[in-house]
Amino acid sequence: MTHESDLSRIGISLPKNLLDKFDTILEYRGYSSRSEGIRDAIRSYITYYQWMSDVEGERQGVITMVYDHEQRGLLQVLTEIQHEHLDIIQSLLHAHVTHDKCLEIILVRGDAGKIKKIAESLMAQKGVDSVKLTTIPIEE
Repeated sequence: MTHESDLSRIGISLPKNLLDKFDTILEYRGYSSRSEGIRDAIRSYITYYQWMSDVEGERQGVITMVYDHEQRGLLQVLTEIQHEHLDIIQSLLHAHVTHDKCLEIILVRGDAGKIKKIAESLMAQKGVDSVKLTTIPIEE
């Protein structure tokens, strides 16, 4: 159990639509407070980051990305990132989900460090809603 003295208070700013979606999920899942939901989300993020850090060696995988194609300059940056990694990217599938949202599935194969670098570069872009990396080791 966490003691009161072990807690740190933080303040964050979120767009209303994001907070509304978060509150809906919290209610559906039965969280007692936003704080509890935020702690759970942070734990999940840390676990995912640690999992990505453990990926090593030659890998085959997919990067799944959802983004806002109306975000100024984003398409050019995404294309540049992909062109910088032609040695790893094998194929790309692009789908128009809505007027503003696109889904891309990028098939990758190569060194895990390079694959993670691509995923992290994509994640860092403003207008990218989500990036998920899934890989398996290449066994020869």
